[in-house]
Amino acid sequence: MIDNKEKLRKIVFRSLSASRLPQMLRPLLGGEGAILMAHRVTAAPGTKYGFNSNLIVHPEFLDELIAEMKAQGFGFVSLDEAVDRIGKGRDGGRFAAITLDDGFRDNLTEALPVFEKHGTPFTVFIAPGLTDGDVEPWWEIVEAAVERSDSNALEMAASGGVLSFDCSTDEAKADAFEEICRVLSEEIDEADQVAAVRGLAGNARVDCGNFRQAHLMNWDEIRGLSAHPLCAIGAHTINHYNLRRLSRENALWEMSDSAAVLEERLGERPRHFAYPYGFEKAVGEREAQLAKLAGFKSAVTTRHGVIQKEHAGHLHTLPRISVNGRYQNIDYLNAMLSGVTTPMANRGRTVVTV
Repeated sequence: MIDNKEKLRKIVFRSLSASRLPQMLRPLLGGEGAILMAHRVTAAPGTKYGFNSNLIVHPEFLDELIAEMKAQGFGFVSLDEAVDRIGKGRDGGRFAAITLDDGFRDNLTEALPVFEKHGTPFTVFIAPGLTDGDVEPWWEIVEAAVERSDSNALEMAASGGVLSFDCSTDEAKADAFEEICRVLSEEIDEADQVAAVRGLAGNARVDCGNFRQAHLMNWDEIRGLSAHPLCAIGAHTINHYNLRRLSRENALWEMSDSAAVLEERLGERPRHFAYPYGFEKAVGEREAQLAKLAGFKSAVTTRHGVIQKEHAGHLHTLPRISVNGRYQNIDYLNAMLSGVTTPMANRGRTVVTV
């Protein structure tokens, strides 16, 4: 669904693309490089509603984006090398590192061939709880449940009782999706999300296990991908919880134990971490300190921004540029990579941390 904010952003992007402002300000605002963020890379169609379409990019667009950035002089490097280069200037040109969150199977089947074509390193952040089926990719399950339901009574259990959501029209489905996500994110405790989501899915006849097996990599696939010379595996907590909603002790356990599990499963301890959700309500200064305490070399958020030399002192709150399925336009990405949109999205700040 396209909301008014999205329409406004696209108007801004079109205006920037029609002007020379990004090219003019790139030397001033473009920084040393960028860390790109994606989730799913697939040519397969999603639901007709596209509630999570921001998380899905087409392999052809990824191919086009990498080729365009290379033509502009970006050097694609591993996240390890990107972090090492922060604060050392632009010798050798601007760098770019690609990251993918959550471990969807299309990272292996559809994104990897693009990376191999270009010789592009990439990092996949894995939450073992998602892989093992202890928790669900609930945002995907909610979309599937809303799509399947044609009634005015899609129900979900919450702490205050059973909630009912009208799904009788397309507009009602859009409102239901937004409200269910809000309730899960703000009202239901992280540890109680899985039961609520599975109950909702059952009411809509959505099989969570089948969905997970169809769309998420298993450990054999992750192990094979981790052995690929272009790929590194990073940690993404155990259960993909919003860390700011947890106690300090539980948040630290989610971080440190995810690294331990990945080391046990894959034979190498991950050096980099991605905060689940990664926005302001999900990561703050406490979480940055915990990521450092857990031993990670760096940690990335989902906050919008390019990498500046000042980030050498903020390696555990690095921003990323989202490769967003609703903005699959090279001109839009060029505007973002120029650094022009960083202060626009961050109350005037050009160095984005927390």
